[in-house]
Amino acid sequence: MATPRRRLLLAAILLSTILLPTSLASAASAETCVPVPQTVARDRLAALSRGFNADGWINGEKSAPPTRELLQQLRKAGMSHVRLPVPAERVMLRFASKAERDETLRALDKALKLLISLGYSISVDLHPGDRFNRLHKDDADASLRELEDAWGTLAQVIQSFPADRVFAELLNEPDIEADRWQKQVETLAAFVRQLLPATTLIVGPVDWQRADSLPRFRPLPDPNVVYAIHFYDPMVFTHQGHWDVQDPLHDITDLPYPINAGDPGVQALRRDLQDRGATKALGMLDTAIAAARDKPDVSRWLEPAVAWQQQFSRPIIINEFGVLKAAAPRDSRVRWLAAVTAYARAHCWGWAHWELAQGFGLLENGTGKPDPDVMRALLGATKPGRR
Repeated sequence: MATPRRRLLLAAILLSTILLPTSLASAASAETCVPVPQTVARDRLAALSRGFNADGWINGEKSAPPTRELLQQLRKAGMSHVRLPVPAERVMLRFASKAERDETLRALDKALKLLISLGYSISVDLHPGDRFNRLHKDDADASLRELEDAWGTLAQVIQSFPADRVFAELLNEPDIEADRWQKQVETLAAFVRQLLPATTLIVGPVDWQRADSLPRFRPLPDPNVVYAIHFYDPMVFTHQGHWDVQDPLHDITDLPYPINAGDPGVQALRRDLQDRGATKALGMLDTAIAAARDKPDVSRWLEPAVAWQQQFSRPIIINEFGVLKAAAPRDSRVRWLAAVTAYARAHCWGWAHWELAQGFGLLENGTGKPDPDVMRALLGATKPGRR
């Protein structure tokens, strides 16, 4: 007779087989993970299992919505979730006019209708910029009022859609102290729960939502919550060729993954940085090389989240991760992406790639179509990438 734990595991595998396209189900069935107690409905966790960020869709005159055809292609390929960043300042009257807020809400409503019609689930992500982040640091009471005002407005749109298809992410990368955020998010979650009684909430810790910040974050009293972390380690790899020429990471290019001191590519890069006198970048590279000697794979950075989940039995999603395309070796980028999603599947975590069509995007630069090697890496196939 199967044990209760065995029955749960078999049920999870069966569910994944039902919900995933046939091409993905075989890969998923080969993975094993121990399901956490179901504080969030299984179908919602399944919906969050494979996704991407559609950054820039809702951004006023600068908006760049993806085409319906592209969204259909990604859905057919196996993507089930779109994380939809909404600029926080565009729905806060401290920073926006009423006309700007109304325009943003109309754009959100239109985007949700399109995505729902295509079979996606969506997490509406309140995504702040520098103006809110400054207020958040300087004035706890005023920032909480703005957060509640924003969610009071966003809830009016979200209420029109099925609660099992649209989720509410309370704040992207809260940039305040951990203790302050803990108190504030508990208050904010209770406020949003009154407006959206059946909606799954998504929250994360401070410090850019790193996995090693989770140990300082307590689960909320509300059970219907998924906990989100972001992952970009090692930064010397994922952010090489940084867009800011003043950032030392701008000087790092063609760094392979995994990082190995004996790799000819790593040795060539070290010599180049030495010759150019790029001492800060060289120091960052040497730190990454030393760290990789101990444990070179992604588990080095993600294990704190595993321990947190074992302690609290709450669901986790990596809803941001990616590699800047311009300077990273293509095969290494594909290898890193595959490693992250494989780790997520092995631990029953969902994931959402950052992002769709910009510097980290999963589209080919020339065609604007989904990059087949990146898609294979994300969705669990094993075919190696090409340079």
